Amino acid sequence: MKTASIGIIGGSGLYHIDNLTELDQIQVKTPFGDPSDTITIGRIGSENVAFLPRHGKGHTINPSELPSRANIYALKSIGVKQIISISAVGSLDINIKPQDMIVPNQLIDRTKARESTFFEKGIVAHVGLAEPFCPTLRKILIEGAENNGTKVHTNGTYVVMEGPAFSTKAESELYRSWNASIIGMTALPEAKLAREAEICYATLACVTDYDVWHDDFENVTVEMVIKNLQSNVANSRKILASILPNLPDQIKCKCNNSLKDAIISDLNNLDPKIVERLNPIIHKYI
Repeated sequence: MKTASIGIIGGSGLYHIDNLTELDQIQVKTPFGDPSDTITIGRIGSENVAFLPRHGKGHTINPSELPSRANIYALKSIGVKQIISISAVGSLDINIKPQDMIVPNQLIDRTKARESTFFEKGIVAHVGLAEPFCPTLRKILIEGAENNGTKVHTNGTYVVMEGPAFSTKAESELYRSWNASIIGMTALPEAKLAREAEICYATLACVTDYDVWHDDFENVTVEMVIKNLQSNVANSRKILASILPNLPDQIKCKCNNSLKDAIISDLNNLDPKIVERLNPIIHKYI
């Protein structure tokens, strides 16, 4: 099977990556079900890049139904060491405008119906998530956006809601009172799972609207989101095209060893079925 060190998870509106050569479509089976779609592996510069559309081609999977464990497991099993996530979000800050981009550094989890760990049914691990996004990969994304002339905000807290409905006005005002910057539906559990899999993970968030809190703007609608997505997707493609050829094979950071002291179960007495199921994730500790 062809492998790749760099993974791109495309959000709403981003269903393919330009400039990939030597394309190959692969289907990866995982213990956690099938990923959202087939994975496209192609070459940019000297590296193989794996692309996975988060919602499937044609956008057929809603946020609560995303097979996030299968997606991250599949990317890990083909050699991915770093993941760039592209996500559409709403703004909770007057200074973060529709069609701006933001590379968030923090998360607040408001999801309630999602499987968020690989470590269950006989094995327990507690990874650190104080800094949920890889700082080195964040820096690369920020520089790529700035070099592209895109308005990019370099910090911010991303509230991850369950969806698929948008917020109530009361919820939106609550998150603003927490000094949150943006709101979306997809960064979790991806960020948690990527940390468990020891993969560097960062999000390039594309702002489509002001959620529902701003009285001077109409409430968020699918039509509004799609309109601003077209501009955001074009910019995200340019940013990816500029940074992918120069992205290192592996970023040296704490993400690479996040499981080192996190697995609390006795590894010498694990059920062999657990070892087999999680082999791509825990093999270096067995």
